[in-house]
Amino acid sequence: MQCNAHERAHALFLRVLTWAPDNAISHFNAALTYTFTGNVDAAEAQFDACLERMPTYWRAYGLRSRVRRQTADSNHIEALHALLAAHPDDVDAQIHVHGALGKEYEDLGDYANAFEHMRLGKTAARQQVAYQPEQDSAMVDALIKAFPTVSTGSGYGSDEPIFVVGMPRSGTTLVERILSSHPDVYSAGELMNFGVQLERLAPEGVQARLGPALIEQSHRLDWERLGLRYVDSTRPQTALKPRFIDKLPHNFLYLGLIAKALPKAKIICLRRHPLDTCLSNFREMFMENSSFHGYSFDLLDIGRFYIQFDRMMAHWNAVLPGRILEVNYETLVAEQEPTTRRLLAHCELEWNDACLSFQHNTAAVATASTAQVREPLHAKAVGRWEKYRPWLGPLEQLLHQAGIDTRPVLS
Repeated sequence: MQCNAHERAHALFLRVLTWAPDNAISHFNAALTYTFTGNVDAAEAQFDACLERMPTYWRAYGLRSRVRRQTADSNHIEALHALLAAHPDDVDAQIHVHGALGKEYEDLGDYANAFEHMRLGKTAARQQVAYQPEQDSAMVDALIKAFPTVSTGSGYGSDEPIFVVGMPRSGTTLVERILSSHPDVYSAGELMNFGVQLERLAPEGVQARLGPALIEQSHRLDWERLGLRYVDSTRPQTALKPRFIDKLPHNFLYLGLIAKALPKAKIICLRRHPLDTCLSNFREMFMENSSFHGYSFDLLDIGRFYIQFDRMMAHWNAVLPGRILEVNYETLVAEQEPTTRRLLAHCELEWNDACLSFQHNTAAVATASTAQVREPLHAKAVGRWEKYRPWLGPLEQLLHQAGIDTRPVLS
């Protein structure tokens, strides 16, 4: 699973279940890989089996609620409320059961209850997360200062990588599925390889993590070596096709470094309505110990992170003119074929009709969008924020103060 070989992982988890049929964690892992490979009914059955054996395996409740749309005739709301009442002092229960209730109430169209349970779950999680928004602001400041211009003549000349970046929950998985439906493109998943190789090549005496200290000394890096080591680190999977996709959304922070290390790599950045983007991050139950999603447990923290994302992309677009293709999620939904043609042209790929039928792509997908990307393109998620407008006032004000346009997208 850690290597994104989800089909192989799935077969192994099913073998484990033949030896340990009463092991709750094995049922949970099988549920995950059923989800990743698109078998929703089997995934729900395995989550149920996990919870029958271990009713306090809290994470399974939220994930079970997400594998399908809940209905008035088939939901878990009553049982979830009973669990909350039975475990009022268990923080993990509060995080995941409130999150599950938020999803199920939203499916039933009860947005007031949905938002309140999302808020309660996120508030419980925020107490366990040591997120400091000023650290992200300092990092963006350092990157802007260190890269007033970006020259791209000294890196590794591979044209294999395609980086798909953006805010999480902005459509990056959709674009990945479209591109990986092309016969010449392999989807490598959300790779942390570039950041890892950067840290391994940190100059002597510089802390090996992305932060102001390393950024300030980035001029000392061997860009060709960094690019080569990144590509080599993705082997052998990425050698099977001419091109491969690295879909780690947070690589938007690294784009100046990526451009120098891999001057022929293609870069695509997804943009989505700011309030839809922020709300979607708020709706999602990211892990509290995630190194990438510490901002996601408070609506205003999400807004602050979005502001830094917007600042960062404005800078990269200024210093890398023409290098980054920005794709608007709403435009992609409304104009599928023209936008798909733009994507393929930017990646220097020939047209292939399969890219319009990405929902038939059978490859596993391990993101929060795993269910949606197996459906034909639709506009159901466009403008979702308007259903939650009564509770988004402080977020909207924060974004306005930063000069970010939150007006509704015109249909």
